[in-house]
Amino acid sequence: MADGMHSKTVPLESFSPNLGRLNVGRKTLLIPEMDRMAAYLVAATFRGFGVKAQVLETYKGMDLGKEYTSGKECYPCQVTLGDILYFMERERERLGAAFNPAQYVYFLPESDGPCRFGLYNKFQRIVLDSLPGLKNLDITSVTTKDGYSAEGMVDKSKALDLKKVAYFSFVVADILDRFHWRIRPYEKEPGMADAFMEKALLTMEGAFERFGLKKKFDKILDQLQETIMEGKVIVNPSVPPKPLVGVVGEIYLRTHTHANQDLIRLLEKHGAEVVNASMAEWVNYVSYDGLRTAGVEFLLHLKERRFRPMMAHLKDMLGFGVDLLYKEHRQKQAYKRIQKVMDVPDDHKISHLEKVLKEDDLLSFDIATEACLSVASIVACARAGYDGMVNVYPFTCMPSTTTSAVVKPFMSRLGIPYLDAPYDSGIQPGREAAIRTFMYQAEQHFRRHGRSSSHA
Repeated sequence: MADGMHSKTVPLESFSPNLGRLNVGRKTLLIPEMDRMAAYLVAATFRGFGVKAQVLETYKGMDLGKEYTSGKECYPCQVTLGDILYFMERERERLGAAFNPAQYVYFLPESDGPCRFGLYNKFQRIVLDSLPGLKNLDITSVTTKDGYSAEGMVDKSKALDLKKVAYFSFVVADILDRFHWRIRPYEKEPGMADAFMEKALLTMEGAFERFGLKKKFDKILDQLQETIMEGKVIVNPSVPPKPLVGVVGEIYLRTHTHANQDLIRLLEKHGAEVVNASMAEWVNYVSYDGLRTAGVEFLLHLKERRFRPMMAHLKDMLGFGVDLLYKEHRQKQAYKRIQKVMDVPDDHKISHLEKVLKEDDLLSFDIATEACLSVASIVACARAGYDGMVNVYPFTCMPSTTTSAVVKPFMSRLGIPYLDAPYDSGIQPGREAAIRTFMYQAEQHFRRHGRSSSHA
């Protein structure tokens, strides 16, 4: 029996030929949709750097995702697996005998630490290898271990510039999303905001394709500012302010509208103005955590007088530190430009979030994971006058369950409504009733306290 079990073990080394940071070359890069704005702007960034990139249709392959998973995996794993299998099926039907999976590269990043996200690409590699012909479909990945470096995916001379512009695409996507949520609850006619944002997305895709390669960030911001100016007229000034609700949680679920069953729109339906945590927040946190971890290791080796590893960690500190400063500079530059013409809510600074946790002694950044960001963001938003907070996550998600356990008593003491919103692929019968109840409480909080701050 032991021999039989051993023979079924798949060593991770066996993935190396078609899983890792693989050069895309002339193949088509397939990008799963998470946040829609970010996915399409990242794809446009890749195209600007000469990579054929497209965003996968999402959520149409959920039956396939469930068929090849056991149900124990994290919910986003089912969604992303379903997306790539659905695309491959459609391409096989479209191209017939000309279909060649080796002409595509599937882009699936990973993270370090306890989150199951770090194993998605390994698991999906096993599934693809088990299906006829799909063993030749490469999976390329970037990882949190080196701050999502793009080296190896494209020519070395372009890797750093690609990383910089891709990050900027996240910032611009965040601003577009926040602008969307800022105007949609107050639009003059139903549907105006959604229609405008579809045009805005196409416009900004074009900007990244034209200006990304030469890092003309000012040109991209010029186009973004012009777009915001055009769209702000959608707001009906006679509509009074609404309760402000913040959304935090696991990054995929809170940004993927299909997976969270269009939660933000449902909150808006029941009277909310919503601000979701940003995409850039996580990317900034990766650099901040790398800097922080390298600093701890540096001090440990300094204390023990181990100079060679000490210098290695000092080099890591400098690398992550410069990376974080650059990101914060670009983010501040973008928000400052746009806030001149529209009160789009600002983003959190990661060092501020750690300070918030220390002040209230709720959790430590030593624990890592998204729980640190979610708990700190909830506290920061509560201090800023938000009328309610929602924690969105996959069913059984460890960091978000930790978040819930920590913040529930805290929010209860403050008298601010809080709602857990766990998701799997099923429909919860009491979901809308829970949201109606939550929004009634948020409305009462808003009536008592008013809008003490526009945004955190």
